[in-house]
Amino acid sequence: MFHVELRQSLHVTRAFNLNAEELHARIVGPWVGEQAVQLNDRRWLRERARLTIYEGPALRPEEIGLGRGWSNATKSGHDVTDRVLTEAQHALDEQQRGIAASPATAEYKLDVLARCASGPVGLAELVQLASERFPDTRVSARLALAEQTVWELLHEERAIIQRADASSEPIGSEQWEAVLLAWDTWTSDRAPGVRLAPKPRI
Repeated sequence: MFHVELRQSLHVTRAFNLNAEELHARIVGPWVGEQAVQLNDRRWLRERARLTIYEGPALRPEEIGLGRGWSNATKSGHDVTDRVLTEAQHALDEQQRGIAASPATAEYKLDVLARCASGPVGLAELVQLASERFPDTRVSARLALAEQTVWELLHEERAIIQRADASSEPIGSEQWEAVLLAWDTWTSDRAPGVRLAPKPRI
C-alpha cells in the first residue's frame, strides 16, 4: 500500500492505505500533470508543496490514530517518491508522444481548418475541440496539441491569428510567440482575445 504526505509551509496533510490506482488518480496524476491535488479539503500546488510517498504494509486503524500514522508508515515502509513520480512522468510523456503520432492528430488538424473555413475561431475553442477528440488524455496534452497545431498552421501559411475585436487585425509573426505563450490566449475568448482564421488568398 502507499502512504502520502503533502507539506506546504506550516500546512501538512496525509493519506494512508492507498492502492496504486488510487494513488495515481488522486495524487500522482494531477501532480505530474501540473494540476492542483485536492486532498482533505485543501488544494495543493506542485510549485508550492512537497510530496512524499512511502510504500509499505497497510496500516491498521490503531496504527494511524493519535497522530502515529506517518511515523509508522516511515518505519515499516520505504520512500518511493522519486521512483513513482519518474514513472508517472515517463508515462505522461509517452502518452503525449502517442497523441502527436496518432492518425487522429492529423484529423484534428483538418477539423481545425474546417472550423476556420466557417469563420474565425477562438483558440480556447480549439482546446475544447481537442478535448472532444481525446477525452481520456491529460488536460496538458490537449492544450499542447492545440498549441502545436496552431504553430504548424501558421508556419505552413495555411492560417493566421487575428485580434478578436472589430478590427480583426492580423497578428504579425514577430508577435506570435508572446501571444501564443499567454495563458489567457487559450483559456478565454474575451477581449483582447485571439482567433484563428484561414490565410487570405492573394
